[in-house]
Amino acid sequence: MLEIQGKVISLDIIEKKFVCNLSRCKGACCVEGDAGAPLDKYEAEWLELYIDRVIPFLDDEGARIAKEKVFDRPTPTQYSTPLKNDKACIYSSRNEFGILKCNIEKAYLSGAIDFIKPISCHLYPIRIEKDPESHWEALNYDRWDICSPACELGNELGIPVYKFLKTALVRKYGDEFYNELDEVATDWIINLKKQ
Repeated sequence: MLEIQGKVISLDIIEKKFVCNLSRCKGACCVEGDAGAPLDKYEAEWLELYIDRVIPFLDDEGARIAKEKVFDRPTPTQYSTPLKNDKACIYSSRNEFGILKCNIEKAYLSGAIDFIKPISCHLYPIRIEKDPESHWEALNYDRWDICSPACELGNELGIPVYKFLKTALVRKYGDEFYNELDEVATDWIINLKKQ
């Protein structure tokens, strides 16, 4: 583990390789799992406020559910995206190639909203664990067999998790954090190769 700006970072984020390969996985992370995508409280509140701008981009089932509820509350302190009958996130739909795509992102790219997607989705396969009392955050690499194609492509291209997720990491923590992470990661890899 490394610490950067008060964030504890798993070495897997530096050492493991990862590049999403949607042509192979078909966006399985939008449908697999026990619940919808985790949302921060402000993201749930944002969705509630701007859902009318997102609904036109949803498929029929997603739009119907979004009109009833824009997020779930698995526990009093947790928020997540609701799911369709097939367990896919209500904000996703399949394109002509059968790949699940985020319709929040589609709305963002069209200029309808200024929010690209939930940070938990943008940062995946990094998952953030927080301790509300001490305010520390741990960034961990989430291993999931559905992402095997992403690991294979990442290894083929030689791209570490943190470099693949540069845009998301900068969005969450800023340029200064990312630049420091990149510097520390580069030194770490150089030292590993010397051993």
